[in-house]
Amino acid sequence: MSALFPSRTIAIYMGRMFLLRTFGLLAALLLILQTLDLLSESGNILAHAGNTQAQVWQYVGLRAPQIVSFLLPFSVLLGTILTLITMNQNSEVIALKAGGLSAHQVLAPLLVASMGVAVVSFAFNERIVTRATATLNQWKNVDYGPLPIDRGDRTNVWVRDGDDLIAVDQVQGRGNAVQLGGITVYDRTGGNLVSVIRAPRGKRSGNGWLIAPARRFDIASGKLAQVGAIVVAPGVRPDQFTLGTVDDESLSFTELSAAIGDLRDAGRPTKALEGTLWHKLSGPLSAVLMPLLGAVAAFGTARSGQLFIRAVIGMALGFAYFVADNFALAMGNLGAYPPFLAAWAPFLLFLLIGEAVLIRTEE
Repeated sequence: MSALFPSRTIAIYMGRMFLLRTFGLLAALLLILQTLDLLSESGNILAHAGNTQAQVWQYVGLRAPQIVSFLLPFSVLLGTILTLITMNQNSEVIALKAGGLSAHQVLAPLLVASMGVAVVSFAFNERIVTRATATLNQWKNVDYGPLPIDRGDRTNVWVRDGDDLIAVDQVQGRGNAVQLGGITVYDRTGGNLVSVIRAPRGKRSGNGWLIAPARRFDIASGKLAQVGAIVVAPGVRPDQFTLGTVDDESLSFTELSAAIGDLRDAGRPTKALEGTLWHKLSGPLSAVLMPLLGAVAAFGTARSGQLFIRAVIGMALGFAYFVADNFALAMGNLGAYPPFLAAWAPFLLFLLIGEAVLIRTEE
């Protein structure tokens, strides 16, 4: 059985060529898109009183990581095609196949290098992109003015406690120091509403929540009674109240996973967020697909006049993957696809397509 890398020199040569072209294209595309984006946003940034060129550069620093994350898979695809076209034109692919290498062995250095790119992409998204996105979103919410201090206040929070539903107008503080304002408890049994309890304020008390002064409206009798201070929602944790709207793009994989758990415990829908959680893994891993989808540009004689057509086919396969990936995510957000399927189905489908094309044409 022949080795995956018959020649260490060839593997390093191909990997270096692939990485240089990939990140070179990434830098060029980043410069173009960042310039276009800045042209559209600079007016809004400078429109706020007191903002200067420093705030414009601050915007660039926050927006650039998002653009890099978006462009990296495209750059890997274009870097793959450019590398393989160059090797094909120089008859290097022909020489490698004449030396006994299979098509998979020719692509192996690019696949390993793209795996490294996927790991770097995941780490970059987790450590830099999420933080930049969170800050930029907050900045946009105040029209590029001074960023407010987030004291953790939440409004219009709903929590499920068994069959009961709890609505809170305002939540202040964190942990056991949480203060509730404008509490409405919908007491239900077997899905039927039994009574409605309202109170202007509440706080943590033992395993439940002490609300006062409370009024209970009994559905069956239609009577309203003053019940004073009572304890409701036993077992409901403070973080179930303090967890507000989840911005999946601003959270890392572990943070989003924890937020999904809290939302699930609070009885809120999580399917769309679960799809995004899985996509935080499948998205960076899409870089590994690009050498396989762009491999059609490597094979076939350059003098046949069909090299350009092969390159176009490789780009079409790559861009078709991105279209299918976005479509599957959209269907997952609508609930039409299960979360795991929405994130991984395009990856697995185009992995099979790439392998089928490669085996059918070259193996």
